[in-house]
Amino acid sequence: MNCPRCGLPQELCVCDEMTRVGQKIKVRTDRRRYGKYVTVVSGFENVDVGKIAKDLKGRLACGGTAKKDTVELQGNHVSRVKDVLVDMGFSEDMIDVA
Repeated sequence: MNCPRCGLPQELCVCDEMTRVGQKIKVRTDRRRYGKYVTVVSGFENVDVGKIAKDLKGRLACGGTAKKDTVELQGNHVSRVKDVLVDMGFSEDMIDVA
């Protein structure tokens, strides 16, 4: 079976790695109700945001949700999110931490 994007066989397909390297990702915190912090990771394009959210929640041991092109994590995880995203295959230079 071939990949619909690149035409290569599924075993050789590198579409996911290529799209992850070119992503411009922004990481910031918001303050929500009752003074709770939420870490917002945005800027995902052409990747499975639900899978990324699941991996982030598992590695950071927190709750959260995946929305259209953003991931919201419960708590202030700004200092650790960049390292986790780099381990997942995203380019370190393209991750902007605010």
